[in-house]
This record gives sequence, C-alpha cells and structure tokens, in this order.
Amino acid sequence: MAPDASIEREVKLAVWPGFRLPDLSGVVDQATASPAADQQLEATYYDTEDLRLGRSGITLRYRTGESTDAGDAGVWTLKLPDESATAGALSRAELTVAGDPRAVPAELNEVVAARVRTATLGPVARLQTARRRTDVRDASGELVAEVVDDEVSVLDGDRVALRFREVEVELGAAGDESALAELVVRLRAAGAGAPDPTPKVIRALGPAAVLPPELAEVTLGKRPTAAQVLRAGLTRSVRRLIDHDVLVREGADPEGVHQARVATRRLRSDLRVYESLLQPGWVDPLRDELSWLADRLGGVRDADVLLSRLERQLSELGPADRVAGSRLVAILGAERAERRGELLEAYRSSRYLELLDRLVAAAAAPPTLAAADRAAGDVLPALARGPWLSFAKAARRITTQSPGDALHKVRIRAKRARYAAEVASIAVGRPAQRLADALAAAQDVLGDHHDAGVAGDWLRAAAADAAPDVAFVAGELLVRQRVEADRHLEAWPAVWDRLQKGRLTSWLKA
Repeated sequence: MAPDASIEREVKLAVWPGFRLPDLSGVVDQATASPAADQQLEATYYDTEDLRLGRSGITLRYRTGESTDAGDAGVWTLKLPDESATAGALSRAELTVAGDPRAVPAELNEVVAARVRTATLGPVARLQTARRRTDVRDASGELVAEVVDDEVSVLDGDRVALRFREVEVELGAAGDESALAELVVRLRAAGAGAPDPTPKVIRALGPAAVLPPELAEVTLGKRPTAAQVLRAGLTRSVRRLIDHDVLVREGADPEGVHQARVATRRLRSDLRVYESLLQPGWVDPLRDELSWLADRLGGVRDADVLLSRLERQLSELGPADRVAGSRLVAILGAERAERRGELLEAYRSSRYLELLDRLVAAAAAPPTLAAADRAAGDVLPALARGPWLSFAKAARRITTQSPGDALHKVRIRAKRARYAAEVASIAVGRPAQRLADALAAAQDVLGDHHDAGVAGDWLRAAAADAAPDVAFVAGELLVRQRVEADRHLEAWPAVWDRLQKGRLTSWLKA
C-alpha cells in the first residue's frame, strides 16, 4: 500500500517561557482563530548510528497522540526535503503510514533504502510534546493555517535531558505565502524569535545531527589537486544515483531511470579515464559492478526511449493504423514490464546496497596515488586528451555508408570524451566545458541515429510474428526509422566541422 503523501509548509519560531500567543484573527479577510483540543504527543525518531538521514534533511518517526480516539495506534511519518522552501521556512514532502511501532513500514524503508543501505535503522531520540493548537480559518471555514505552541521534552530513558518551546505555523489548504508571512509578523511582534527551520529532532540530537551530509558538495580552491577534482566528480555522480533511487523504484517518471543510468555511465567513464591516478586493482571490480547495474537500468531506459519514439510516430498515422500500432506498443510495454521487474529485483538486492556503500566510500576518499596530489590543471588535461583522440580517430572515418554498429561505437567514444572533459572543466573551466558541449551535440546526433536503428531492428523482429495489419504498420514505421536515420547522418558533417576547430581542444595537453 502506498503511503499518504503531502507537502508540509511551515515556519518554526523559538519562544521564551512567558510567551503568549497573540490574536491571530484577520490574517486574511474575515479569518477567525480558535483553539483546538490540546494534544500529548510522544514520538520516537529513527536513523542510522551516524545520523545519515538527519544530516541529509530527512526525518523518520513513529508518533502517538495525534488522534483523539482512545485506540490511537500511532503513525509513521517520513519527511523529505523539498526545494520550494522560502527563507526561514521548511517545505518538506511528508509520507505517512499507520503501522506497527515495532518495525519501520516496508513502504518507507523503500524510500530511504539508498540512504540507509547496509546500515541499520534504530531509535535515536524520544520526544514528548505538550501541544496547544490554534486553527485559523477563512470566512468559508477552510483551514488557512494551524498554529501550534509546543512544549518539548527530550527523554534519555526516564530522564528529561532537554526542554525547549517553539511555535510552528503550518499552512492549510486555504493558506498561501502572504498569510504565512502575516502570521510570522504577528508572532514576532508578540516576542517570538526569528524563524528557525531546524526540526525538533535535530535540536534534540545536537551537533552530530548537523554535520555535513555524506555526499556534501566538494568545495574547491583556486588550484585544486587532481584528487580533489576527481572526488568532486565522483561525489556528483554518486549523489545523482542516490537522489534518483526513489524515482526508479516508484516507476512513474522515466527520468528517474534515465538519470540513474547517466550516473552509472559517468562513474564508469571517470574510473576508466582517471584510472592512472587510482590504486591498481581497485577500479576494475567497481566498474564491473557498475556495469551490472547499468545493464539493468539500460533495459528499462531503452524500452522507454523506444516506446516514446513509436508513440510519437504512431500519432502521425491514420486511425486504423493507430489501432493496429497500439498492439505493437502493447508488445513493447510487456517487454518493458519484464525489464522493470529485473531492475526492481536488482534494486532490492543486497548487491545493489553494497555497491552504493562502496560508491559513497569512494566519493568520500578515493584511493588515489601520489600523482593525484599534483595541481588538477597540470594533470587532468593530459588524461582527457586520450578519450578525445580515440573519438576523433573514429569520427574521421564516418561516412554516409558507415554501418550502424560502427556509428554507435563512435557515439560511445564521444560520450567518454565528453565526460572526461566535464570532469576536467571543474579545474580548467570554460575551455573544457566548450569541448564537452560540442561533444554532447555529436553524441545527440549519433544517439538519434542509433535510436532509429534500434527501433528498426525491433520493428523487424516484431513484424515477423505479427498479424498482417500489425506487420503492415510495423513496415510503415520501419520506413520512418530509415528516413530519420538518414536525416541524422546528414547532420553529422556540420557537427564534426565544429569539433575540429582548434580552439576547442587547445587546452588538452600531451
């Protein structure tokens, strides 16, 4: 069962012991404020031993006391950072599941699996809260905001280790940013402190909970070493893989699989290009595991690309052909479902979680050699030159008669050269990024050509066992693949001409 999902928008303000809630009526036209029933809440928060959820802005708790029913069984709540927060405010995606207090629900475990990995979730804090709530409603009775005055006790066993008080303003369905701002103004005028977005449990856990997250952005100086730049590149790719884990598992947005696949490819490319900076014997096993994951992501991604392509082209055909073509789409959809099942099996395996552990460790401290301690500007251009030369040698051989397999190999080399240039751009700057952008254009042209070829091969195979009307539509679509493939190949000379301009590669050093 899927958890209930919502976006929580709130502002927290610290208040002193003698603080009294002011009149909050009229924050919007004809709004009224009235007290609701007091609540006695008890929450147990869960995290790993090193607090990796809290350090990433994620909180997971089991709380009782929210319901007025005598049989209140409590609710599990997972809160995830949301990018729409304004200054001083908290905006978080909130997932809730009613469940057994003895075990984190599987639905929530799935969401945090890539963060927790092979570690164990356990209780890290227990909070008791005496809550006095005031509801602010508009003229029609809709909730504008819920204002709660919380007296919080942090428990250490049976002992109260810390007490604090805070006021929270959480927007309701009828609330907006202007109402939130007006409520904050009134509370501050009554003596409340400045907005502080720190969640209760983070205050309770203290300094350990505000340490940088595992995959914090690597800050580079003016002359970073090659090791520092490599670490920055690895960190970005590992973070991309982990950040898109949930989208892959949910399956509703194809971009999740796309971005996870890109992350694995970038990691494999970086480890190949910069292998000479890393300890011997360390790279190959990690690249092999990334290849295993990339293959499973690729099966779904390739099906998504092909589905999108065929649906677009079918929309251009007549009604009868679209009906027959829908049966082709159904065949492909079944194949995609099978590939997705294999991908989910991989994502739910210990092998995947152990790979993520290795990647996080690699991003934090890649096992570099002494050569990596030199300035990145002196080291990385020479390493990026190899992938460029490999691509350029193959690209010069492209003609209108080049077979699809040969063009696909050139595309792979373009991708490796692009990724190498993008990592180097962290140190080299704009010159390396210009080459990466030009290589991306080459990759797109060759990629579109490859996609047309893959679609043609699939249609040819599907037509062999199809009914006559479906086979006819497959033939129509096959012609379109050939036309599009030729058009993309015709665009290649202009792309290659741009890449041959010396200024794009002048920063590469032998």
